[in-house]
Amino acid sequence: LIRVRVWGQVNFNANLSVSRAGDIFIPQVGPVQVAGLQFSDVEQQIRTAVGRIYRNFDLRVELGQIRAIQVYVTGVARRPGVYTVSSLSTLVNALFESGGPSVQGSMRRIELRRNGKTISQFDLYDLLIRGENQNDSKLLSGDVIYIPPVGSQVAILGSVRRAAIYELRPDETIDELIKDAGGDFVDIHCRCGDPDFPGCRGARLR
Repeated sequence: LIRVRVWGQVNFNANLSVSRAGDIFIPQVGPVQVAGLQFSDVEQQIRTAVGRIYRNFDLRVELGQIRAIQVYVTGVARRPGVYTVSSLSTLVNALFESGGPSVQGSMRRIELRRNGKTISQFDLYDLLIRGENQNDSKLLSGDVIYIPPVGSQVAILGSVRRAAIYELRPDETIDELIKDAGGDFVDIHCRCGDPDFPGCRGARLR
């Protein structure tokens, strides 16, 4: 429950529940997405939404009682198990709570399962390397986060900013992986964990 008080050009007080879609509906403003936000960011999110319609106002946001939900982190996780999290939590929140994939777990193909069906797949490289989290998903009670075993791996060595061992997605090219390693390069050796991976058979790339 989120309590919102607005005064000035517009005045209202409301106790707002977070929907299953992760948003609240503010009278005279409309829906505002709050799932996955820290509480310190919720007020700014609401202030921005109200500010698109009104000027010369102030507001205060207070947090009521938040419902707790249980989710399951399974597969090749560092700390698999049952986790009690806030109903505002997302897949990424639960991953960090559980320690994420183990060394043998995939970072590229993390599945969110609901009612026996896989409803989304999350690539941690999007968040950790590219700073993107638009594919993050709000959790519901009973959701299962499944971390499969790590897929094919490639060691990117040489004149790159982030020389390391990278996991490959099945549809990913070596050029795309080199961008993850930092982009421009002069002399790179590519050593594949999968000798049959197209375009990379232990050859030297220039």
